[in-house]
Amino acid sequence: MTPHPETSSLASIHSTHEVRVHGPGHTSHATLVLLLATGAGLAVATLYYSQPMLGVLGPDLHASDRAVGWMPTLTQLGYALGLLLLAPLGDRYDRRRIILAKAAVLCAALLLASAVPSIGPLLAASLAVGVAATLAQDLVPAAATLAPAANRGKVVGRVMTGLLLGILLSRVVSGFVAERFGWRVMFVAASASIALLAAALWRGLPRFAPTTRLPYGALLGSLATLWRHHGALRRAALAQGLLSLGFSAFWSTLAVMLHGAPFHLGSAAAGAFGLVGAVGALAAPMAGRIADRRGPEWVTRLGAGLAAVSFATMALSSWMPPNARLALIMVSAIGFDLGIQASLIAHQTVVYGIDPPARSRLNAVLMVGVFIGMATGAALGSQALAAWGWTGVTTMASASAAAALAVRLLPGARR
Repeated sequence: MTPHPETSSLASIHSTHEVRVHGPGHTSHATLVLLLATGAGLAVATLYYSQPMLGVLGPDLHASDRAVGWMPTLTQLGYALGLLLLAPLGDRYDRRRIILAKAAVLCAALLLASAVPSIGPLLAASLAVGVAATLAQDLVPAAATLAPAANRGKVVGRVMTGLLLGILLSRVVSGFVAERFGWRVMFVAASASIALLAAALWRGLPRFAPTTRLPYGALLGSLATLWRHHGALRRAALAQGLLSLGFSAFWSTLAVMLHGAPFHLGSAAAGAFGLVGAVGALAAPMAGRIADRRGPEWVTRLGAGLAAVSFATMALSSWMPPNARLALIMVSAIGFDLGIQASLIAHQTVVYGIDPPARSRLNAVLMVGVFIGMATGAALGSQALAAWGWTGVTTMASASAAAALAVRLLPGARR
C-alpha cells in the first residue's frame, strides 16, 4: 500500500535508512530482542495482576463486587488513554527516554496501589498503572524498527511472546502471591520488578532517532489522518478489538465465576488458568513466521475462526458436571488464546508495513482499538455474568469473535 503523502513525507528525514538507532555496540541482537520481550511481558503484566485477586481484594477493602469490578475496566481504559496520548511520542522523541520515564511512573503507581486504605484510591492507582504500562507498546515498535523487513514478523512475534506470556502468567503469579502473602505484597513485588526492568533497559536499550518533527498537536492529529487513509489499519483495529472484547470478558470474570458455586476455588486456582493460556502464547513466533511466508491475511482469518469456535465450545460447559466443565474451559482457553494471539501478530505485521516512519502512531491506533475492546469486555463481562451467568459471558465472547472473522472476510479485506 502506498502511504498517504501527509504521512509518507516524514520518511524524507531518513533518505537512506528507515530509522537511525544509536546505543551500546556491545549489546547483541539476540540479547536485545530478549530484553525487549522481557520488558514487554513485565510491563503488560501490571495490567492483569489484579484480576485473580478480585475475590479477596474486595472483602479486605470492604468494597462491593461491582466497585471492585471497575479495577480491570479502569486499568484497560488507562492503557487505551496512554496509547492514544503518549504512544505517538515514540515517533517524535527518543523512544528510549519515553520508556524509562514511563517505567518510573509505573513503579510509583504500583507502590501507591499497595498502600491504599480504600477502593477509591485503588481505582485511581489502577488508572495510572494502565497509562504508564503503555511502555510495553513502545517496546514492540522498537523491535519492529530494529528487525530486517524480511524477518519483521518473526522478531515481533518473539517480543509479543514475552508480552503475551506476561498477560497470562501474571495471573498465575498474582493468584499464588495473593493467596499466601496478600494482595498488597503482590503490588510491591510488581513495583520492584519494574524498577529492575528500568535498570536493565537503561543499560541495554539503544537510543532511537525521531522520525518526525511534528509538534505534539499535529502528531495527535496525524492519528486521524492515518485512520482515514489506511483501510488496512481500520480493519485491523476493528477485528482485533472485537477479539479482545471476548478475551477480556473471559479473563475478567473467571476468578469471580470460580469463586462461586459449584467450584468455590480461590485466587490461586483462577491464576493457574494462565498456565493454560500460556500454551497459546508460545505459538506467537510461529504465527509471525507464517505471516512472513504466506502473508498475514491468512493468519488473521485462521486466528479469528479458532477463537470463535473455542468460545462457542466453552458455552456448552454450563450444562456439564463441574469437573468436565473445568476441563472444557481449559481446552477452550488454549484454543482462543492461540487464535487471538496469532491474529494479533498478523495484524501488527500488516500495520507496521503501512508507513514505517509512523510505526509508533500506527501501533497506537491498533492498540487503542485492542484496549477499548479489552475495557468494553471487562465492563460487559461483569454485567453479563451478573445477569445471565457464565453462559452469558461465553455467548457474548463467541459473538464478538464471529464478528471479527466477518471483518476479515469482508470484500476488500486484503487492501
